Amino acid sequence: MISLTIRQKTVDIFPANEPNSPAIYLNTYGHEGRDVYERLQAGGCRDFSLIAVSDLSWDHDMAPWEIPPISKNDTPCTGGADDYLALLLESILPEAEKHLPGAPSWRGLAGYSLAGLFAVYAIYKTDVFSRIASMSGSLWFPDFQAFVFSHTPLKAPDCMYFSLGSKEDKTRNPFLQPVRQNTQAIEAFFKSRGIETVFEINPGNHFQHALERSAAGLLWILNR
Repeated sequence: MISLTIRQKTVDIFPANEPNSPAIYLNTYGHEGRDVYERLQAGGCRDFSLIAVSDLSWDHDMAPWEIPPISKNDTPCTGGADDYLALLLESILPEAEKHLPGAPSWRGLAGYSLAGLFAVYAIYKTDVFSRIASMSGSLWFPDFQAFVFSHTPLKAPDCMYFSLGSKEDKTRNPFLQPVRQNTQAIEAFFKSRGIETVFEINPGNHFQHALERSAAGLLWILNR
């Protein structure tokens, strides 16, 4: 593993063994990159590079626009996704790929929770990522479904993975209740556009088995 600090973000790079292998960018809440990578390696996945970014300003960097707190003790989302995406594309990606054995055959973008929302949002702002994995993605985000339905990605991805925990929509929080309905509708929308998609339900709530769910999403896009 190679670790860089770029504009106060920690970038952990797990290079592929061979040139022309894919590269997946994973935005993480903590520092889960190593654990996800090791799970995939233990399962015998194909050769790839993982670039895991952490120390994010989570409710700012991953949020496409501002929304108020969704619960009493929550913080607002402050809509910094465009600025973070610019940092990712202009600084993090070129610096990280200096440490890879060659140019990636394709690039994926993946994330859990708000980072799963960001992964889907990014295809409307850049054509760099051709495979997307949104694990327990925050697709409840106000007005996001309408945004997806009314905008066109800069480049349609080759495939998209979506997942949720079976209990994620079983909540009294009115912001979160639509998450399953929205995720299913968004997945169906992309599928109707000829994109290979899948929607998986995993046991548990939003906070259970995050590493396993993350690894499963990455494995799916690696195997297409």
